[in-house]
Amino acid sequence: MSAQSIMDSLFQHTLSDMIKALRHQPIAESKLISKSLDEIRHEMKSTDPGTKSTALEKLTYLSSIHGADMSFASFPIVELLSSPKFPLKKTAYLAASQSFHDSTDVILLITNQLRKELSSLNEHDVCLALNLLSKAVVRKKAIGLTFRVFERCPDSVRVLFKRLVENLESSDQGVVSATVGVFAELIGRDGRDGREYLALAPEFYRVLVDCKNNWVLIKVLKIFAKLAPLEPRLGKRIVEPICEYMRKSGAKSVVLECVRTVVSCLTDYESAVRVAVEKIREFIGEGDPNLKYLGLRALSVLAGKHLWAVGENKEAVIKALSDADPNIKREALRLVMMMMMMVSESNVADICRILVNYAMKSDPEFCNDILRDILVNCCRNDYQVVEDFDWYVSLLREMSRNRHCREGEEIERQLVDISLRVKEARPEVVRVARELLIDPALLGNPFVHRILSAAAWVSGEYVEFSRNPIEIVEALLQPRANLLPPLIRAVYIQSAFKVVVFCVHSFLFPCQTVRSLSLDNLASRVSGLLSESSNLANPDACTDFEMDKDFDPRFHGRTGDEEEIAMENVGDDATADGQSSCSNPFSHDCILNLLNLVELALGPLSGSDEVEVQERAQNVLGMVGLIQQEISSDITLVEKEGMVREKKSKASTIVQIMQDVFSEELVPVATTAQERVPAPEGLVLSENLDELDTICGDIIIPPESSSFYLGTNLFGDKISVSTSNQQNEEESEPWSESTSLLAQHRKQHGLYYLPSEKGEAGSSDYPPANDPQSMDDLIDGAQIL
Repeated sequence: MSAQSIMDSLFQHTLSDMIKALRHQPIAESKLISKSLDEIRHEMKSTDPGTKSTALEKLTYLSSIHGADMSFASFPIVELLSSPKFPLKKTAYLAASQSFHDSTDVILLITNQLRKELSSLNEHDVCLALNLLSKAVVRKKAIGLTFRVFERCPDSVRVLFKRLVENLESSDQGVVSATVGVFAELIGRDGRDGREYLALAPEFYRVLVDCKNNWVLIKVLKIFAKLAPLEPRLGKRIVEPICEYMRKSGAKSVVLECVRTVVSCLTDYESAVRVAVEKIREFIGEGDPNLKYLGLRALSVLAGKHLWAVGENKEAVIKALSDADPNIKREALRLVMMMMMMVSESNVADICRILVNYAMKSDPEFCNDILRDILVNCCRNDYQVVEDFDWYVSLLREMSRNRHCREGEEIERQLVDISLRVKEARPEVVRVARELLIDPALLGNPFVHRILSAAAWVSGEYVEFSRNPIEIVEALLQPRANLLPPLIRAVYIQSAFKVVVFCVHSFLFPCQTVRSLSLDNLASRVSGLLSESSNLANPDACTDFEMDKDFDPRFHGRTGDEEEIAMENVGDDATADGQSSCSNPFSHDCILNLLNLVELALGPLSGSDEVEVQERAQNVLGMVGLIQQEISSDITLVEKEGMVREKKSKASTIVQIMQDVFSEELVPVATTAQERVPAPEGLVLSENLDELDTICGDIIIPPESSSFYLGTNLFGDKISVSTSNQQNEEESEPWSESTSLLAQHRKQHGLYYLPSEKGEAGSSDYPPANDPQSMDDLIDGAQIL
């Protein structure tokens, strides 16, 4: 050892000396650190291993506490790693674990030394080598642990935050990855918006630009997706690097994360959106179902602000409807529905036609998803996207005929709603209803019975647009209609009633001028009919005039083009849809055949167990019976001066009234109509309800009343039981009064009591139930009353 080395060793400051000096001079700490680093550099040049070891100890401390650079000491560290003295070797290994990384130049020089240490018989030497190799792993685990510490103890963030940020600049990619992962979890946790992390945007940006690790990039992109909406200037800064990664990166995971970042927070940058849409198109065309689904999902998010992106990928999206993956099909269906909202009516028709065709080939669940979305989107905002209602009604017919259709309730609602709201569509609705009613396959499908109910109602309500009303009656009363539920069969019978009345009225009054009648006029006419039945036959009820469509009863309440369509429809004796059973459906023979058909079909239903079906059937049969009795004898046609005059009968008068009733047009009622009805003046519910006792005083029986009402007996008489004779028994037991009243009630209504046992106590007060003698007494008493 040279004299210079001996002097350096004797007067060298130790680690303890340096720490004491730093503590005693906190103000001039930076100057003292700089001076200490200069001394360390000088001591590193010493040939004495002990001097180098002490210098390394001080340098390691300054690096770990104050972030001092240790790169200049790499070679001295390598020299001390091979020292035979364990304390010197231990210091070298500690310094190496703190300063060495993948890009350290001299790291290859320690390979043989590590191999030698790992194969040593000295366990302490083996531990030194293992600590060096596992140091980065331990640090990564420690960083990962900080997130759990922050969750359990939020105040610890202030203690660990600085050291955590320092690891963003680490040369070890594993450490950087762990640090970025912790920040990705911290930002936005517990519902916070992450504004407190905006100050770290420069560090994250540096990682975004310089990092070559794909997983670190993905985590940084997730961080920017949360921070960019908070600071508009940040989006402008990161948009170019993100676009560059989308163009050049070969990692699909990175490209996908870039696309998700663009569609979530960078939609205001047209250039980034264009690049993202190109990548989305590639993902949708991929064979990997995961990428295809994620591409469709990204397109759904982007469609909120850039609906054109969906249109540019129309073919790929529609093709995805036939994918085997149900999630992909549903996401594609959602995008197709979005396309319906962005284009013209003609495109809506094309899209709906494509969707209905896909529904025919799909499984039942996805088929109904398609039909449901079509129905919901087409009726939105009062059918905003529908311009041709004839087309849409035909579409509803095709949907109804789908064997997997389960949307009968909604199709029923829309058929009725359109027929009420859109007068121009009524001829087409009636035509579609006729096709549904004559299709025997639909009667066996319980999911479309509601649709048949709507078709029956439309056919009866707007029968004037039917080409062959008699055919409608045959369809409504066919034997297979017994497969329908009772409530729907009742609708069928009621609609058949309307059609029969229309046909008979058209036969009886071929040249009558039909005027719109108010409900008051109808009520007065019915009242007059019932009170003056002897004056029902009024001859010469029709003035002489030429036949004109304005006087045709089939156009009652209709004007303009609607009348012309109805005139054309009714005038055809034979149609393309089917042949009429009569050359003239309103001739005498055809009407008689129609009445016989109704009587034959509804006769068995007059004794149906279903009350609604039975009542409607009897109403129709009663009308038919009245008409059949008088249609042959009470209608006399007399020719006078080339004009036709009509003699009215009782049946014709009733038919006229029924036709007027059925011709009263129904109008839709808005859901908010009740809200627009003004409240009566002076109505204050909280005050007026207090007067209820006064208003209803004569109805409500006071508790002290001496009589009570037991209902109605078999003869319709009210039975009242008086208890006035019990006033002198006020001191008797409460149960005696109840027992007396119960005995009287049982005596009068013994039929509804269970038989009494013979040995029962007090049997004299309770006559045996169902006793014929008791019942005879009850009947005799009622007759006397």
